[in-house]
Amino acid sequence: MKFSMIFEAQMADPSREVEQQVIRDCVEQAVLAEEVGFDRVWAVEHHCLKWYAHMSAPEIFLTWVAARTSRIRIGHGVVCMPFGYNHPLRAAERIAMLDVLSGGRLDVGAGRGATLQEMSAFGVKPEDTYAQVEESLRIISHCWRDDEFEWDGLLDISPHPILPRPVQDPHPPLYLACTKVDTVRLAAELGIGALVLGFAGADEIRLMKETYDEAIATRTGERFVSDHPNNWFSALCPTTILDDRDEAFRIGARGQRFFAEAIMHWNLGTPPPRAGSADEDTAAAIDEAVGNVHAKISEMNIPLSPNATSTFNIEHAYGNYEDAIRYVSELEAIGCDEIMCMIQMGTIPQEVMLETIRQFGHHVIPHFRAREEAAVPA
Repeated sequence: MKFSMIFEAQMADPSREVEQQVIRDCVEQAVLAEEVGFDRVWAVEHHCLKWYAHMSAPEIFLTWVAARTSRIRIGHGVVCMPFGYNHPLRAAERIAMLDVLSGGRLDVGAGRGATLQEMSAFGVKPEDTYAQVEESLRIISHCWRDDEFEWDGLLDISPHPILPRPVQDPHPPLYLACTKVDTVRLAAELGIGALVLGFAGADEIRLMKETYDEAIATRTGERFVSDHPNNWFSALCPTTILDDRDEAFRIGARGQRFFAEAIMHWNLGTPPPRAGSADEDTAAAIDEAVGNVHAKISEMNIPLSPNATSTFNIEHAYGNYEDAIRYVSELEAIGCDEIMCMIQMGTIPQEVMLETIRQFGHHVIPHFRAREEAAVPA
């Protein structure tokens, strides 16, 4: 089992000064992650989502991280693959360049960039996104195999050399961002890894893993985007770890509430996230926020999605390192290949995030590494 971190560059105060500091803080966290034993860092691509995610150019962020590290894998995840965000050949060029500069450490995740806020900025139509993501993955997995690449599909591309070529042959491992069961099934059918990005907790992750495994067992391979399939299941693990478990829970739950309020604002038009009120009853505030979401969904006259309010579930790896080990053990028993830690959330101070990374690296990762080593026959 591998351990990673994912960055949104999220912030409660979206001023220029704080924005610049948060991005630099994310680099510091990524460098520390390598030092304490994490296997990978992921950086998302989002656009125009104030508060929620200021990571609009992850390939530049990750290049900076790659230059400051030597071992940790670099997760370009996700790339918004609809053509309005990124022409697939431009995405391929950036992917290959980052793979070269990192010495073959790159992993690539695909996503739809599916908020109306983002799509409206780039002229992306919601009904086009799934087909364009799949086509982009096919192009990226094939464009370096011959000296001249051409394509006849949604895009028509006359013969051109696609340069540079990545270190990893024929291409870096491919993944798909998954927030619902249908997307997990799609990832399996396409023959790529699943990045399960959600806060719903162990029960929903178990359902996602069962769905992924069932789809792998029954697929024919006809929809594979590459002849190098990647059967990898990575699950989100929101975590804040301190010696004071109650303080860690308070800070982590408050950060997750900010995260939830921010994305609900852009998805449903609920009020912007609140940065203050750090000392209020977080559970009561979450109940109020969930009620607001239900009311908004009812007002919009749309069916309530099973995971519409899952971002408010706060049963995660918040507490001391023993609490984190217990929660990660649940994910291990489900069969997760990778634990993707969500540490960087808008209201959480940098010193708490750095301490969480240290505690995770000094206690949680060694616990599971020791068990794995003990299970290997001499």
